[in-house]
Amino acid sequence: MVLYHLVQQRLSLCTFCGIKITYKDAEYSTKKEICLNKKVHSAYRIVLIILSLFVLFTSTSYSAVLLDRVVAVVNNEVITWSELYKIMEYESSEQAKKLNDNERAKIFKENEAEFLDRLIDMRLQIQEANNLGLTISKEEVAEAVENIKKKYSLTDKSFEESLRKEGLTFDDYKKKLSDQMLISHVVNKQIRSKIVVVSGEDVNKYVEASGDLAIAEESFRIKQIFMKIPKDEQGRTLVEEKAAIIMGRLRAGEDFASLAKEYSEDASAKLGGDLGSVKKDQMAKEFIDVLSSMKAGDVSRPFWTGKGLHIIKLEEKVSARTLDEMKEAARRRLTEEQFSEKYKSWLKALREKARIEIRL
Repeated sequence: MVLYHLVQQRLSLCTFCGIKITYKDAEYSTKKEICLNKKVHSAYRIVLIILSLFVLFTSTSYSAVLLDRVVAVVNNEVITWSELYKIMEYESSEQAKKLNDNERAKIFKENEAEFLDRLIDMRLQIQEANNLGLTISKEEVAEAVENIKKKYSLTDKSFEESLRKEGLTFDDYKKKLSDQMLISHVVNKQIRSKIVVVSGEDVNKYVEASGDLAIAEESFRIKQIFMKIPKDEQGRTLVEEKAAIIMGRLRAGEDFASLAKEYSEDASAKLGGDLGSVKKDQMAKEFIDVLSSMKAGDVSRPFWTGKGLHIIKLEEKVSARTLDEMKEAARRRLTEEQFSEKYKSWLKALREKARIEIRL
């Protein structure tokens, strides 16, 4: 979602820890994301999750079940039960959302302490920014909104529709965006500005010791039309017939992105099927096999994976890294390792000096 991507762009977070496209339910790969440096990835995942906690639905089925109550106090601010469960509802997987209310409530109950912990960290960072006198102006927020609309080619109408689907009014969105930008500001001021420049000697040592920098860095910029795997053979036949229709329209000269918006059944549909740049070692075998014989501009035949049926278009093939590129990747990784350690220490210090009361 657009709010999440601004945070990722603003903080320049973990750019080397695997493919991360702009939506949750990417269907192009059957593999899990694998970070090249698990320690750094863990810390950055915490940063992204904490910042994304601002994106809340305005209502859930649970908030109507129990009366609202305070579940934590962070210095002089409270966190309510309904706020916590709105976050958990938003963050839950598609599988969890399909469960009945009782089953889903049980899962949420088992995980509420972890989510509350993340909410507390978020509040502490906002409070620290306020204590330092940091602010975000209305003009900065307006500029950020315009940049987001431009990046995702959104009109005012489509932008407002996107917010509506996320359960947000425009004013709500601007407030949450302002808070996110404030966290970015305080993190940059307190952590990024104090990171020591990595020396060339350290970079060279890291390159020599880290063979993974050179492995499988070939990547592909692709678009796809995706249809979910059906429940039975009859459904499979119908999907293949639909794919044949799509292929006919493509051969007739119709635009791939337009057909992706019309037919594709994953979150990339609204982006015209654009999956961005995907590293070869993070693709499912079926994708690699199909792409091996394609050149830029080619459209594949329909093919099945464990997720469903895919038709892909290869926009660009990017070769493996040169030595200079590996050195730059090493420099970024070492810099982010510094950030990871400093960020964890900073959060720990904020917690130690704060008055935190848990009431779960």
